[in-house]
Amino acid sequence: MSNKLFGFISGAGSMLGIGAFLCAPAKVDEEAYAPFQNRNFAHRGLHNLEKGIPENSIAAFNAACEAGYGSELDVQLTKDGQVVVFHDDDLKRVCGVDARVDSKTLEELEELRLLGTEQGIPLFTEVLAAVNGRAPLIVELKTGPQNDELCEKTYEILAGYEGEYCIESFDPRIVSWFRKNAPEIVRGQLACSIEGYGKSENKVMSYLMSRCLLNFLGRPQFIAYEITAMPLPVKAALKMGAKNVCWTSKNASNEEGRDTVIFEGYEPTIWF
Repeated sequence: MSNKLFGFISGAGSMLGIGAFLCAPAKVDEEAYAPFQNRNFAHRGLHNLEKGIPENSIAAFNAACEAGYGSELDVQLTKDGQVVVFHDDDLKRVCGVDARVDSKTLEELEELRLLGTEQGIPLFTEVLAAVNGRAPLIVELKTGPQNDELCEKTYEILAGYEGEYCIESFDPRIVSWFRKNAPEIVRGQLACSIEGYGKSENKVMSYLMSRCLLNFLGRPQFIAYEITAMPLPVKAALKMGAKNVCWTSKNASNEEGRDTVIFEGYEPTIWF
């Protein structure tokens, strides 16, 4: 074998090894993951505006429980440090107010309604009380200026909850916080195509996150990837044992081959 060929093979092997290290997941505890295996989770609850049930509302989570589904939900902090359930960074789309969620106190947010309904923005504790262990939850922590505070307060709230839950985030630093401080909780890395990160991240970070090349920080047990073509490192992470979670399924054809499905806009067959 020539020196050049040997050098090429050696270099390729090293690159593959580095790539595997960057995207590798943690080993999955099948017993810990059992509440989420072969289950469908209603995206932001089983919302239906025609029935007056908006996303991320108490009514949506009650509807999901009653239908036999788990729920996926989003948590973030208010200005006064309360953990509320709300998806967008700002209030404009859902509440018609041109302001960030974290610029308002809980008292101010309680005056707002969701998508023109009678439902308001709930505290995370209120959602947990409503679900009360009837169905498992996927809790997404939204990234923001107070990541550690959100992680700490979410963990503290979950520690007193007796139902089944796991956590996920687009932000690898949040996943890493749970790896270090709450390794007993099943954790997942949310990701999407590079275009999905938009202007919120620089091009390098968007590339790395879209390919789950920051998994070395949080070593997630599952990858929640948008329903689109998966880059090679994401496929590699799944081959190495990460659970395959998809979002957001809009029809049953997306369910095949998944471990867990986050769905919206239809009511899938319930898996058990």
